[in-house]
Amino acid sequence: MTPETKISLNNFADIAGVSRSTVDKWIASGKCRIHISNDGSRYLLAKELTFSPEISQMLSSRWEEEKDVESARPFTSIELFAGGGGLALGMHKAGFEHILLNEFDKDACATLRKNMPHWNVVEGDIHDLDFNAYAGKVDLLTGGFPCQAFSYAGKRLGFEETRGTLFFELARAVKETRPKVFMAENVKGLMEHDNGRTLTTIKSVIDELGYTLIEPRVLRAILYNVPQKRERLILVAIRNDLFDKASFKWPCVCGELRTLHDAFHSGTLYKCEVPQSEGQKYPEKKYHVLKQVPEGGDWRDLPPEVAREYMGGSYDLGGGKTGMARRLSMNEASLTLTCSPAQKQTERCHPLETRPLTIREYARIQTFPDDWEFCGSLSSKYKQIGNAVPVNMAWALGRSLIRLLNSIEASYPDYAASVKRDEYVPIHKLHNLFEGMACDRNEGYGGSGEEDIEGHHKKEAESEAEGADV
Repeated sequence: MTPETKISLNNFADIAGVSRSTVDKWIASGKCRIHISNDGSRYLLAKELTFSPEISQMLSSRWEEEKDVESARPFTSIELFAGGGGLALGMHKAGFEHILLNEFDKDACATLRKNMPHWNVVEGDIHDLDFNAYAGKVDLLTGGFPCQAFSYAGKRLGFEETRGTLFFELARAVKETRPKVFMAENVKGLMEHDNGRTLTTIKSVIDELGYTLIEPRVLRAILYNVPQKRERLILVAIRNDLFDKASFKWPCVCGELRTLHDAFHSGTLYKCEVPQSEGQKYPEKKYHVLKQVPEGGDWRDLPPEVAREYMGGSYDLGGGKTGMARRLSMNEASLTLTCSPAQKQTERCHPLETRPLTIREYARIQTFPDDWEFCGSLSSKYKQIGNAVPVNMAWALGRSLIRLLNSIEASYPDYAASVKRDEYVPIHKLHNLFEGMACDRNEGYGGSGEEDIEGHHKKEAESEAEGADV
């Protein structure tokens, strides 16, 4: 981005993380000025938007420089709830050596093994794993723990009170392995869940484990070379005995805004056109409805009688409902991907063709490389991609964690982890051995908690589609 870069009003709202109505208010108040192009389209100039921290950061971006960061030595990593590999691949590109990846879903495990045969993928329930064999051998432990209800029956809000949640299992892995750093990620809604008490409990557990938590931050994927408006809450914690001389800095934002055009066509993000691939199809009736929606439009662009019939009872309810009958725009980033591009409440219709996004289009929006193959049924592939952390955002975060570990390594060289690959053997717990410590089995974990995550994705997608302020 340069000072003369032209930015559409919608794209500026996405970059700044505000609603389109907020941008309109800024324009009305004179805070930013509209320009008109020869074809009549309206735009803003980057040099006139430096009141926005995001625009200022993009104009002074050190993204390319940060891409050259190198690890002081091969840093080891364990990843839990690995899914289809978005976070794992990003961390791998940053320079981490995965010594263990755990995932319950068999299709996701097949995806990881197919693309990275040398990775130590352990398929199974995390409740059955004992991580003590890795004590002192792990530099980084990561995990996007699935969203499950927390209990606040007691007052201590500590380790034992997270029992019954999968965050407890992540905390148990930290307790058993004692990594230098651990990182957890989740939907941004976790910040406000149960009036903030959920995050308060998590912070208390992190403190009880002997780690210092960096102030949590919500990262917006659109700022990290990703053509998607996805947001994730990131928690980074450093072991207390290493904290004093550790140096952590959040990743620098990318200097460019990526759109669906960047995702689907050859250019700086991808070197070729998006490959042909399988995808869901609309029923004939739905096809004829969506065919009437223009690029970037939704149900409000339909004839009233068509919209009323299509939406049923939702037609008379409040709210913008702009996720319904939604067609994406080629010149904007995608809305947050859900586990299916054809759901009625959060549709993701191709900008120019009347069909749901395909598997490879979905994968490109999440910045997976074209040679990353997904295993399982069509619905399973969509779910793996929809639940993933965007690869480029994970890569940027991984580089920040590499720099953090480099700073620790420089101050505490004696803490170097040394483990031979033939020692990477997970030890399965004997049932009842940890009774009263490990959380109860949850049938919903069969999908790695995707049902809960998908629900959060729907709310996020509907919120951003309606232009709610962040």
